[in-house]
Amino acid sequence: MTDATSSAVGVAVLGSEIRTRTSARSVWIRGPLWDGFWMMSALWLAPIAFWLARGHTDPESSPLDSLYFALTALFWIGHRLCSTYLAYCTEAYRPLLKTQPVRFVVLPLLITIGCFGIFLPPDSTLPWTRAERLVALAIIDYAWVTYHFAAQHFGALALYRSRTGRSRCLHTRRVDRLFALGVGGVLVFVADLLAGAVIYQDDWMDRWSFARWIVSGQDWIRFAGFAVLIISTAIAVYAEVRASQFSLPRLLYMIGLAVMVGIALQPRSLFLFLVIWTSQHWIVATGLASQTPRTELKPSRGVPRRILHELNSRPWAVVLLLTVLSVILLPIFEIEANRETGTYYGDRIFGAIAVQLRTSSWVPALVAVGFATGFIHYLLDRSIYRMSDPAVRAAAGGLLSNLDKI
Repeated sequence: MTDATSSAVGVAVLGSEIRTRTSARSVWIRGPLWDGFWMMSALWLAPIAFWLARGHTDPESSPLDSLYFALTALFWIGHRLCSTYLAYCTEAYRPLLKTQPVRFVVLPLLITIGCFGIFLPPDSTLPWTRAERLVALAIIDYAWVTYHFAAQHFGALALYRSRTGRSRCLHTRRVDRLFALGVGGVLVFVADLLAGAVIYQDDWMDRWSFARWIVSGQDWIRFAGFAVLIISTAIAVYAEVRASQFSLPRLLYMIGLAVMVGIALQPRSLFLFLVIWTSQHWIVATGLASQTPRTELKPSRGVPRRILHELNSRPWAVVLLLTVLSVILLPIFEIEANRETGTYYGDRIFGAIAVQLRTSSWVPALVAVGFATGFIHYLLDRSIYRMSDPAVRAAAGGLLSNLDKI
């Protein structure tokens, strides 16, 4: 083991209480099988989705809908709670609550107060009606979540870059950023725009002078998008193959991202893309959250803290907890998420209870909860995985160390 690796592991585990067997740094987070399922999920989701949708003119009426129902129930809300759980329920991140209170305490609290302050007052109280406030926050949410997805792709590439000892390579970092934000952000927005999937697009699209031009030029815009995708992917792949420290996981992740965006640019493939794009994001987030706190130190006191530590040291237990919470909370968060039209998957599990929630007097508060948790999720994800901060790298030791598999 090199001095640099020994130092990184020493910072990550914060002491010698963690039982480890040192080895050469692996380019994988846990290994080919684990990474293949959790991190490279686009590569197995895409063929399964195509297979389930084959022979159906409307993929939403195909068996693909059943797969999306299962993935939504198991991972959607669980992934949203990942960063919150890591911040407030792990020993690993406890020191950051004290040293960085603005990031981890003050801003989440202000976001929560702001969302309730926007949605709880009735129509006559504020200049805008609740419906208008909903549209405004939904547009902000769409812009933030689009960047959030692209940022996760950049983070995954950065994590694999660091495992090959190239974290300080500025050229590779630039390539990763351009590829993740350009392909995983800009091209996806263009595809959404062409498919009419941008949030409340009908409410503002007609006000723009180029609206008709976009509609009439869809074919060549898609062609240009494909050209940009192919060129960008070729450049990123070539740069990786030519690197002195080649990383197969990085290469596979790039290919998976390119496949998903390629599907997005296809006409009449909106639901197919939605299933793969969102499910991949949820699965990656859940997988990373399960590994992050596994090297944390055992607390010296506090029964609840010790129980949580026993859970956090077992990645499978973290996944189980997050998936159970995801299923239980599904009908609550669907109230905010399905603000235009769409299928309420919670009805399939909870039946009349889910329907009654959507017609109850609690709807404004539940919508506020949905927006608040979403915005906090975007914010805390940035803070939880801000690996440029030594304190964060220490807390996220489970992603940086080479512990034996649990």
